[in-house]
Amino acid sequence: MTEPDDPSPLGARAQLAALAAARAPWLSGMPRAASPRAAAVLMLFGVLDGTPSERAAHDAAVSRDLDVLLLSRAATLRHHAGQVAFPGGRVDPGDDGPIAAALREAHEETGLDPAGVDVLGTLPAVPLAFSSHLVTPVLGWWRDPSPVRVVDERESAAVFRAPVADLLDPAHRGVTVIHRDGREWRGPAFTVGDHLVWGFTAMLLDALFDRLGWAEPWDRDRVVPLA
Repeated sequence: MTEPDDPSPLGARAQLAALAAARAPWLSGMPRAASPRAAAVLMLFGVLDGTPSERAAHDAAVSRDLDVLLLSRAATLRHHAGQVAFPGGRVDPGDDGPIAAALREAHEETGLDPAGVDVLGTLPAVPLAFSSHLVTPVLGWWRDPSPVRVVDERESAAVFRAPVADLLDPAHRGVTVIHRDGREWRGPAFTVGDHLVWGFTAMLLDALFDRLGWAEPWDRDRVVPLA
């Protein structure tokens, strides 16, 4: 694996590829549904094509130009309305596994050209008991970026590329708190622009950043309110 102090985008690519090749367990101990449905998400990183992070170059473990593709779900959806997510969805019978499903869903949701994506590998599947899914994260590198947009306004409200250095900024990190059925659920959260990243997507980013050694100390008692 490339040394963690290599802040270049290519250094980040090498670290992501090495993590995928290692196939080391992560996010262990999460509850699993009895008969989960297979799903996949595309965690697509690349070199930002717009305005880079405003953080000083020496303030983050990654390049100011490194980004990750995210989308915001439409507020009218029955499930996960308004939440920020990775492109992805269920693995359909016609898909050749989770990689094909993640690329297909990303194309359908954002319009990206899968031909420009280098698939670095997959991470161990993560159970999502609440919706009875077993989700395989697919790590990708945007070798040849293509334009992205909201393809179906009934499904998505926004598609955007978030600077990773901004997500790592301790000032942009916190936790969300949900009270349900007499129990309290706390999870990591990130603020980027006008968007709040929380729930399953934030859990994946948080675990990934920790495993790569990119994470910076942040205030785990700072509560970020949910709208």
